[in-house]
Amino acid sequence: MAQPVCTAHPLGGTLHLRTLFPVRFRRLALVGAAFATVTASLPAAAVADAGDRGHHPADRGLSAVIRYTEYGIPHIVATSYADLGFGTGWAQAADQVCVLADGFVTVAGERSRYFGADAAPDGSLSSASKNLSSDLFFRGVREAGTVEALLATPAPAGPGRQAKELMRGWAAGYNAWLRKNRVTDPACAGADWVRPVTELDVARRGWAVSVLGGQGRAVDGITAAKPPAATAGPVAGTAAPDTPDPGRTAEAARALFAAENATMGSNAVAFHGSTTAGGGGLLLGNPHYPWQGGRRFWQSQQTIPGELNVSGASLLGTSLVSIGFNAKVAWSHTVATGVPLNLHQLSLDPADPTAYLVDGRPERMTPRSVTVQVKGGDPVTRTQWWTRYGPVVSGLGAQLPLPWTTTTAYALNDPNAANLRATDTALGFARSGSTQGLAETLRRTQGLPWVNTIAADSSGHTLFTQAQLLPRITDELAQRCSTPLGRVTYPSSGVAVLDGSRGDCALGSDPDAVQPGVFGPARMPVLRDAPYVENSNDSAWLANAEQPVTGYERIFGTVGTPRSLRTRGAVEDVAAMAERGGLTVADLQRQQFANRVPAGDLAAADAARACSAVLADDPEACRVIGAWDRTVDTGSRGALLFDRFWRRFTGTAKPADQWKVPFSAADPVRTPHTLNTDSPAFAQALRDAVAELRAAGIALDAPLGQHQFVVRNGVRIPVGGGTEALGVWNKTEPVWNPAGGGYTEVAHGSSHVQAVGWDGGRCPVARTLLTYSQSSNPESPHYSDQTALYSGERWVTSRFCERDILRSPELRIVVVRG
Repeated sequence: MAQPVCTAHPLGGTLHLRTLFPVRFRRLALVGAAFATVTASLPAAAVADAGDRGHHPADRGLSAVIRYTEYGIPHIVATSYADLGFGTGWAQAADQVCVLADGFVTVAGERSRYFGADAAPDGSLSSASKNLSSDLFFRGVREAGTVEALLATPAPAGPGRQAKELMRGWAAGYNAWLRKNRVTDPACAGADWVRPVTELDVARRGWAVSVLGGQGRAVDGITAAKPPAATAGPVAGTAAPDTPDPGRTAEAARALFAAENATMGSNAVAFHGSTTAGGGGLLLGNPHYPWQGGRRFWQSQQTIPGELNVSGASLLGTSLVSIGFNAKVAWSHTVATGVPLNLHQLSLDPADPTAYLVDGRPERMTPRSVTVQVKGGDPVTRTQWWTRYGPVVSGLGAQLPLPWTTTTAYALNDPNAANLRATDTALGFARSGSTQGLAETLRRTQGLPWVNTIAADSSGHTLFTQAQLLPRITDELAQRCSTPLGRVTYPSSGVAVLDGSRGDCALGSDPDAVQPGVFGPARMPVLRDAPYVENSNDSAWLANAEQPVTGYERIFGTVGTPRSLRTRGAVEDVAAMAERGGLTVADLQRQQFANRVPAGDLAAADAARACSAVLADDPEACRVIGAWDRTVDTGSRGALLFDRFWRRFTGTAKPADQWKVPFSAADPVRTPHTLNTDSPAFAQALRDAVAELRAAGIALDAPLGQHQFVVRNGVRIPVGGGTEALGVWNKTEPVWNPAGGGYTEVAHGSSHVQAVGWDGGRCPVARTLLTYSQSSNPESPHYSDQTALYSGERWVTSRFCERDILRSPELRIVVVRG
């Protein structure tokens, strides 16, 4: 057995676990002599905080033990929730201090002060296009006391005591790391914006994640909305000149919420015990998240002996594992199709555009004046306008304007602005022992804002549920209360636009809902104990193609509509796996890296046959497409050519013009099919793709990995996988830079991958991968180590049980104390 690395503790003396944690660590004494004495080295403080300026540190008395194993994965052990948060905050800071600090500047509303008003945030905590709009929004949240009010709300509507203790401990651990360590990451070394944080800052960051699909999506529109200048109203019988065009708005709303345009997605599949070799369930989780910035995952195992023991991934700045597994159950999340917002169209008082009518009575909007400090310039003050429904918005992104005229304005309702319960949900998951326990947690907390849950347990059960917090927009309400604009946006996108002038159009409440105006758990799509349950960011309808899920409201998603190529390919793959049976974790690993291209299987042969008529003088391109193996492995030849062609074709040809055989709801997995090579877009896309690669000096049959890669510390690392358009399970959305060699970075795609099952032993069988590695600090040894694994389609064997942790050849034990 490998011995832990032990060095002197800077606080002095030798620390024994039984002394540090006298009760709960008694059970750890059973694992062997490796825990007889634990010491740790903590570098001298180089970054000051309030505790070094005469104030008593808030972390006094908090402590945790962090056992590091291969690839820098920490196994954090503590005796209380505050201590567990402390160890987690410390360990996250060690790996990601600059990214974390940047995010705290965001929720403080101080990006303009440090980075300039016109620079762009990284997009991890809102859709703001510039620092100024981000700051105006988040400073408004701070000055309104939004998060403070939620922290003060009693559970279950507000966060529970243990969740708040985790946040308190996380802030203390982050601050303690800053006090005791020198920042080496060049992204923020010596920066004055790297500062201590509070429990409230941690809660604000969690709140920002919760509203990403609602207010966070509309930050520019909230901060830019302003009443029109006083002018005469429109002539009777004519439309206001700025009335949104219904058709264009409907299409813009559809595109805004479409999976193919999202920067986050995911696949997940759970297999029932009837399909597995040992009778236990299996879970493969493959979330697709950004590779840079504050929406990265971070791996850990978190343990309070006798209380919880969970391993998996957390979003940066959050205090508990959100996607992971414990000894009995494993779960993953996929971004759901439910629309977590709605609009209320306001009829304005003819005498005052900042007053609106409800049942004929005027109500004044509430102005919120917000001032932002700007680097190198004068402070900027703007006013935001709030209504009983939420903030007035001037649009949802640049493509969906919602003009504020003398007669009409639009207010955004986001129920997740009252949801600070995600940590309570994560706690319940961590302590669950079955899929039924997960379902009960979701029923009790309703803390998930924009994701589905897919799970399997050691007894062989499976679960799919779209238990996300959504405004209570029933189809009946939409039919009765939609404005003319809403009558086109709701069917096309699920975005309801309700008549805000009618009191009878209020959302109402379900008796089992944790807060007013949202659906209760009984109304949410769910499928239990199917042979497989799978989701690839389409609606719940085909979670299992043989047991379609129906009966839910349109706001949750569609039924009987075309599925994405990624969903179609995934359902084909996992249905065949379930039918074959005898599945193990190794089968999940093979599925993750099969790198099959559904678009290639459907279209490459047709494209190759039609190619000669288009490129009669260039037979090489036709040969390359015909010889391509229909995969996106790093060694696949022809994959890059087909990818560049397919992006162009699907980007210019309308969906109805891409295939000769149309979609059929009776055969949704296999239709549409047969490439429409008669489409003018086909020939043009093929010519342009060939010309593009030749102009860039890229051989048409070059192995994909030569031109799809990332560079880390000067080393080029090939990356496999493919895009949303291609329908690949192992999704990679790279950044095209032909002058730099092709695809030279990954914007988003496969992130924290886990394959989990049970073989009858005491420990779960788990393999994991964090594709972009644990640290974003180029000085860290864990900056690209797992990225190299990902390139080689290799995995990390999870060390969950104590015996496996202690056997790690790279075991390093650190005791962290306030």
